[in-house]
Amino acid sequence: MELVAGCYEQVLFGFTVHPKPEACGDREQWTPVADFTHHAHTASLSAVAVNSRFVVTGSKDETIHIYDMKKKIEHGALVHHSGTITCLKFYGNRHLISGAEDGLICIWDAKKWECLKSIKAHKGHVTFLSIHPSGKLALSVGTDKTLRTWNLVEGRSAFIKNIKQNANLVEWSPRGEQYVVIIQNKIDIYQLDTASISGTITNEKRISAVKFLSESVLAVAGDEEVIRFFDCDSLVCLCEFKAHENRVKAMFSFEIPEHHVIVTASSDGFIKMWKLKQNKKVRPSLLCEVNTNARLTCLGVWLDTVPDTKASLPPAAEPSPVSKEQSKIGKKEPGDTVHREEKQSKPNTKKCALTGDSKKATQESSLVSTKKSKRVDVLEKKRKKKKIKTMQ
Repeated sequence: MELVAGCYEQVLFGFTVHPKPEACGDREQWTPVADFTHHAHTASLSAVAVNSRFVVTGSKDETIHIYDMKKKIEHGALVHHSGTITCLKFYGNRHLISGAEDGLICIWDAKKWECLKSIKAHKGHVTFLSIHPSGKLALSVGTDKTLRTWNLVEGRSAFIKNIKQNANLVEWSPRGEQYVVIIQNKIDIYQLDTASISGTITNEKRISAVKFLSESVLAVAGDEEVIRFFDCDSLVCLCEFKAHENRVKAMFSFEIPEHHVIVTASSDGFIKMWKLKQNKKVRPSLLCEVNTNARLTCLGVWLDTVPDTKASLPPAAEPSPVSKEQSKIGKKEPGDTVHREEKQSKPNTKKCALTGDSKKATQESSLVSTKKSKRVDVLEKKRKKKKIKTMQ
């Protein structure tokens, strides 16, 4: 496995982790080894995403860079947004979704690296987005004080919900039965079947990252050294522990045989890996840590043991329960305004259904007007691939 982290200093770090336990009393220890550093962008890194082969990074320089982790080469760059890249999410190995301060959400074919759809998603910045586990829905929040639901089968907006304040994070639970919306230090928990808030959790300081550890347990990090685990049903704090010496900027979690791991990155320069206990009331144990001596901003974990599956966004022709789910999300609750969007904004008047079929995807990608959008700049595979600088 490989830890990848971006920082304010424009560098992407890579550390190979050897999960072979070394006896140290009752404490298991893993060994991180420096693999590479790469001056990835001309401005600070703001987002990172991984699938079974690629790592992509977004930056304040408005570009998305692609790295082939199996070959350890820079694969190219995507230029479409005209603002800081704020969020990047893979769905399986076929699609990448990006959001930026220009208010756009872009859907990319992660095989050919073509822009399949460019959507004017928010009137302000897109601050964060999350894809439903089914791949049929996505949620996004922006600086226009809205929570928006997207039909990814048809590539269009489904509903807009006014939330009165600018949210900075949104996250689906593992089964997609609930989702959380984070506004500063407040976590609103929504149930999918009612689209209403079932509870609210208040953290001590502003929240910068959340991760579901199970359907009901949420890990919360923010502008402090402490990480807390909350139960979304009882709304109580199950556990809290000091993870770093400065604020925690990013978290990532994954499961491998016999291990459920959470990875944290902080402004103190450290990346740490923690082994979660089955009982989430028990403090996790530290597996390893590494000091980058940089102000970290974003984090990912590339697992080279993950099989190259063909997961993709569902074909448009496939019957799906999207309309049922949308009707639930679209329910109105007191004090909130919910709108159903029937029309796209002018740059996106044509529908572009997403499919795993490469021929169909090529045809549909032409629906994105080249006159109205920036050119997608993918560096030529043979001529312009650059070796990632290996640390000595």
